[in-house]
Amino acid sequence: MIAGLKGTLQALGSDWAIINVGGIGFQVYMPTSTLSTLGATGEEVELHTHLHIREDNATLYGFATAEELGLFQTLIGVSGLGPKLALAMLSAMGVEKIAMAIATGSANLLAEIPGIGKKTANRLILELKEKIGAGWLAAPAELAEENVDVLAALTSLGYSVREATRAVATLPPDQELTLEEKIKLALQYFTSK
Repeated sequence: MIAGLKGTLQALGSDWAIINVGGIGFQVYMPTSTLSTLGATGEEVELHTHLHIREDNATLYGFATAEELGLFQTLIGVSGLGPKLALAMLSAMGVEKIAMAIATGSANLLAEIPGIGKKTANRLILELKEKIGAGWLAAPAELAEENVDVLAALTSLGYSVREATRAVATLPPDQELTLEEKIKLALQYFTSK
């Protein structure tokens, strides 16, 4: 098993790079977030990798962080979800956003990813909610059910899960507020900082 590569960046494609390690060029497929961190050709790079073997093909997937690799491996463990779709998910959203969407049951957020329909999003949530909630999400487990949509809205606006969780924690408890009002209040948390 090839668990990592350290070598020289030889070439870049739209979803792959060739890493030269000791005179051997490895073609590695990766999410756009990892591709953007590689730098220019000729530079030294280091990647966490997953070798995916099928009966007719062996493909190497690379990631900038161990968290990306771990989530990728968790995602491809879901029946019917292949490595290309898992890579597309990581390209469309970061690790935190995917983990938050699964842990909070936000099928609508997952369904925004190209290639993921409502059915697949619901299956992902069903199969991975316990795994993701147990260790991937930085958000507190006691997040009120009615504030899950607020958290999803804030992360879709570009805030990290940690930032969004802090903002949601400032919302007044037991108030009959609409989703719009809750989002406005949560956004005020960021403007007051």
